[in-house]
Amino acid sequence: MKNWSWRKFLRGASLKRDFDELREIAIRYVKEETVKPIKDLGRFLAYGTLGSVFVGFGYVFLLIGALRYLQWQFPVLDGSLSWLPYLMVAALALLVIALTAWRIASGTAKRRLKVTK
Repeated sequence: MKNWSWRKFLRGASLKRDFDELREIAIRYVKEETVKPIKDLGRFLAYGTLGSVFVGFGYVFLLIGALRYLQWQFPVLDGSLSWLPYLMVAALALLVIALTAWRIASGTAKRRLKVTK
């Protein structure tokens, strides 16, 4: 009698159905573990790139504004000293670049390395 109940249970099982279910599980796993993270990474990169471009344009406009302010506010810098505002703005730009590079180099990744050691 116990044998008959197992046969009844196995009779309803189909090898094709099991393989189809296994294939569906594998496809769902691949989508969850590869496709979704790649899409999320693409979205992260797109927004990060767009934000960096906007910040870059903002810095350029601020530097141009600083140049125009120096040229307008200090008429002494006309004539033979007209290159001086450009030098000051270039130095300011280098300072901003240096500060940005310093913050990137001493960011959270470096702090994490100290914690794990």
